[in-house]
Amino acid sequence: MVAGLVRVILYLLVVTLPVWLTAFLGEPGGIITDVGRNFALTGFMILVLQFMIAARVKWIEKAFGLDILLRFHKYIAVSALCLLLIHPLLLAQGVYGWELVYSLNQPWPIWAGRIALIMLIGIVLISIYQVKISLSFEKWRFGHNISAPAILILGFIHSWYIGVDLELVQVQIIWVVALILDIIVFVYHRIIRPKLLKRKAYTVKEVIPETGDVWTVKMTPPEGRKIEEYMPGQFHFLTFFRDPTLPVEEHHWTISSSPAQKDFISSTIKAIGDFTSTIGQTRPGDTVAVHGSFGRFSHMFHPEDKDLVFLVGGIGITPVMAMLRYMRDTRDNRSVLLMYANRSEDQIVFRDELDEMAKGKHPDLTLVHVLSRPDEKWEGEKGHMDREKIEKYCGRDLQEKTFYICGPLKMSEKLIAVLLDMGIPKKRMRREIFSFID
Repeated sequence: MVAGLVRVILYLLVVTLPVWLTAFLGEPGGIITDVGRNFALTGFMILVLQFMIAARVKWIEKAFGLDILLRFHKYIAVSALCLLLIHPLLLAQGVYGWELVYSLNQPWPIWAGRIALIMLIGIVLISIYQVKISLSFEKWRFGHNISAPAILILGFIHSWYIGVDLELVQVQIIWVVALILDIIVFVYHRIIRPKLLKRKAYTVKEVIPETGDVWTVKMTPPEGRKIEEYMPGQFHFLTFFRDPTLPVEEHHWTISSSPAQKDFISSTIKAIGDFTSTIGQTRPGDTVAVHGSFGRFSHMFHPEDKDLVFLVGGIGITPVMAMLRYMRDTRDNRSVLLMYANRSEDQIVFRDELDEMAKGKHPDLTLVHVLSRPDEKWEGEKGHMDREKIEKYCGRDLQEKTFYICGPLKMSEKLIAVLLDMGIPKKRMRREIFSFID
């Protein structure tokens, strides 16, 4: 809580620092004009910090979780866009006239700003609607990695040659330092670090088929190196180096192994796209660059949670399995209810291991399978996870329970609405938000 607050305050100070400097040291230009300039200063600083937020910097990430951080990265970009869109309108209304907005006969620094703004509109809209327009993640990221630095450089050029506020030496220093830091961060994040990770690549030990379209990949670190410490429920980024005919792409997957297991680390991966459909072709001996761990979806971050309810759908079982395995390995006897939703029996991942866990006392696990399309022989719960089923297995006294939710987006949102209607406060809900764009 305190660590997150410190980072938020620091972020706000950095974003608004140029505005404070110009307010005290700059020349006033009228209220409307000054507001327009301040919008541009703030918008540009937001764009500057976007590179830091997306670079997986541990000091920044550990207070929030990378999934939350990248969602902030996505939506704060919309705020920056709004500020920068209003900026020329206010200047035009102020002292510069509306030719600033519509005239083609403008100096080249103005055009640099216009091009940057158009590109920013494009990158924001494409990022928001990437799934709806069926743009693959790989194509989106390639375009993002090219356009984001271009927007920053064009914005820098525009403000350096046109911005009245950049006549202040203090603001000039901030602009130059910000640009240099962003270049360093971008080059390290996208070029240098991947090469370093490849040199320290893990080796695939085993590929285990779990269901028809789900595999667990076990990986061991290079000789003489230890597996980096992680919490059960966290995720990491993997880049597989396999047969030359198979694609080489970085993707994020949840860690499914227990941190108590020191010999290997594993991820359990479902074929839901072009790349993941090739996971079954991974072979022992292949190498993989591992970057992580990230995220805060783990009971280890919440030691106050003693009575746990896991509401899980499909491959969302992966982080929960890591937590259950860790509880088993550490002889944790806390009470856990796992309600696990799937379409059919053959889609239940880790079924045998879960059944075995439910027989033991570490943890004290109650296991409930819910199938939406079972065959006629199925005697367990049918349909979808709903209030009736939750109350059936949790009882009506829910004050001491904490709910961990992980599954498809629509299912998770529906369950959160159900829990809220049941009087469960959000502070006792832990949600895994895994499908994010990096």
